[in-house]
Amino acid sequence: MPASNLDATFAALADPTRRAILARLAQGEASVSELAAPFDMSLPAISKHLRVLQRAGLISRGRNAQQRPCRLEAAPLREVAEFTAHYRKFWEESFDRLGEYLQELQADDKKPRRKH
Repeated sequence: MPASNLDATFAALADPTRRAILARLAQGEASVSELAAPFDMSLPAISKHLRVLQRAGLISRGRNAQQRPCRLEAAPLREVAEFTAHYRKFWEESFDRLGEYLQELQADDKKPRRKH
């Protein structure tokens, strides 16, 4: 994935409203009004969020009579997962080291202490 596409995906995911919209679309297609229902914002504001998601390739818009239902497109999310997987090893190793350190501290606490 070119860096610009990854940048667009991360930018789209940076907003909590857009993440909530994606979470809703993970359950199935929805109209703009259905997507707007849980939010205290206008339909034009929701439409702006949808345009950002669409430009990032995270959603597509269909045609069903007068409606244009939105659907989740998972490919950019897979690319984000592949990008972040590189860092997973780093975090796992860091957590392993932290776990070892905590075990050492617990072992030290269990050792009898000498009285002076």
